[in-house]
Amino acid sequence: MQTTVRNIIRFRGTGLHLGRPARLTIHPAPAHHGIWFRRSDIEGNNMIAARHDAVETSPLCTLLVNEAGISVSTVEHVMAALSGCGVHNAILEIDGPEVPILDGSAAEFVRGILATGLRPLDAPVHAIEVLRRVHVQDGDASATLMPAAELEIDFSIDFADAAIGHQHKVLRLSNGTFVRELCDSRTFCRRADVDAMQRAGRALGGSLANAVVVDGALIENPEGLRHADEAVRHKMLDALGDLALAGAPILGRYTGIRAGHAMTNRVLRALLNDPLAYRIRTLSEADCRLLPGAGLEHDVFAHL
Repeated sequence: MQTTVRNIIRFRGTGLHLGRPARLTIHPAPAHHGIWFRRSDIEGNNMIAARHDAVETSPLCTLLVNEAGISVSTVEHVMAALSGCGVHNAILEIDGPEVPILDGSAAEFVRGILATGLRPLDAPVHAIEVLRRVHVQDGDASATLMPAAELEIDFSIDFADAAIGHQHKVLRLSNGTFVRELCDSRTFCRRADVDAMQRAGRALGGSLANAVVVDGALIENPEGLRHADEAVRHKMLDALGDLALAGAPILGRYTGIRAGHAMTNRVLRALLNDPLAYRIRTLSEADCRLLPGAGLEHDVFAHL
């Protein structure tokens, strides 16, 4: 069955790129509503669909824009949390143009969702089943979607900085894997890139409290890493959030090689623009047990 959050959930923090205070409130929504953002600071056409075809190119995050030009950015972490916790319908009310970055991961969003719990809705879940390989490439970066019985993510990264280097990880996202393995992995960046972004007036809300910063072999965060391969785990977190913009759960295997937000959006558009590459499948209750978030209980993940 489809789900929504049981009660209102509130988050407060700072936007990563603009550095402004940001408040996000997740509201329950009815079946078949999907995920929508609502800009509470704007009157009129303030609803923005959390869908792949509302994405506009942005170099550092996922940016959604509606037909009136109203936008919300840095949506990938909260979208990953909703998908990874099995939330199908919600209204995300936000008082500005950017989702709060919190600690740079999805853990606080997940904690709030699990503490509140989900409400089942009297409607079946419809999933996007990948039927044949879809591939996009740009230089040495690529993204691929292939058939699989459940959502799988296979990701590889390769950075010159010794603190990151080459990392590769493969996970099936069923049975709470996202919450256990990925949701607490933080965004990361190189010191030289941080300095360049801040000189250009971006990443103004960034700090060691919400990002892992590396400089060659050095990890600047005094607490170190949460996982030895935290960087690739965070890229997988981002990929899940961007894939959640399909508008329905995906049954398929995503492979990303040095892929970012734009590459994931490109492969998702390529899939959904090809009617022979996918089908919409109504899931049985047994099928739903393979989705991210199925069977999650808050107490099991109290370590977050």
